[in-house]
Amino acid sequence: MPELPEVETVRRGLQPAMEGAVIVRAETRRGDLRFPFQPDFSARLDGQTVVSLGRRAKYLQADLSSGDVLLMHLGMSGSFRVVSNAAVTTPGGFHHPRGDDRTHDHVLFHMSNGAMIVFNDPRRFGYMKVLARADMASDPLLKDIGPEPLGNEFDAAMLAGACAGKKTSLKAALLDQRVVAGLGNIYVCEALFRSRLSPRRLAATLSTKKNAPTDHAVRLVEAIHAVLHQAIAAGGSSLRDHRQTSGELGYFQHSFQVYDREGESCSTGGCAGIVKRFVQNGRSTFWCPKCQR
Repeated sequence: MPELPEVETVRRGLQPAMEGAVIVRAETRRGDLRFPFQPDFSARLDGQTVVSLGRRAKYLQADLSSGDVLLMHLGMSGSFRVVSNAAVTTPGGFHHPRGDDRTHDHVLFHMSNGAMIVFNDPRRFGYMKVLARADMASDPLLKDIGPEPLGNEFDAAMLAGACAGKKTSLKAALLDQRVVAGLGNIYVCEALFRSRLSPRRLAATLSTKKNAPTDHAVRLVEAIHAVLHQAIAAGGSSLRDHRQTSGELGYFQHSFQVYDREGESCSTGGCAGIVKRFVQNGRSTFWCPKCQR
């Protein structure tokens, strides 16, 4: 499933085609994706100007002139294709080719600027819904999402406070969207490696007995910021399904220091460790047992 950098890359690719343009017609070619479309889904979109296109965690959010918001999630295999002046681009950055079978074109947005934005999703784990901006804070899909890891409010003190007293592993805490938004398996593995912290470490060790952040928390937040900024600049990680709106693949996978490198030498200078993999909470965890403590 695309993580925060991949979704942010898609947002930036769609922005020129959507922001400031009117959705002349929203066309759904089936009754559902992961969930059924609302009965008034198209009616609430037709004729509305996309005022801005933002992102919250792994969700795309199109603010509309009506005061509604179009919420979009890529799911496991969803991708957008922008068709404009005979040119076709696919925002995102996914390793295996994606969305070439037009039978999986499930949603089309016909824009006033001549662009047609197509959502293709073979597995249909993606979803879309329209809701009032005033209802977003209480919406079940959004209300429990934690802070944005690249937001100004996310710092060592906030992360330490969220992890204080937790009995779960550090990796499990970081994957919890209530603790921090948008992080997935790839970037958690990479951030833990860069901060030299074991994925098995208790999350509570980020906080002192007085709930102040430890040095571990400071290092981890710095690593999260660094890895996300680097991944966004690279267009995301092209693993199974991610492709940019330009149709190009993301290149951050070439910068992986630990993820998917089982059996290779640790990239830390002076470390003689070997990258290991183990299953943790149903997900593959990659780490160096020698330098991650």
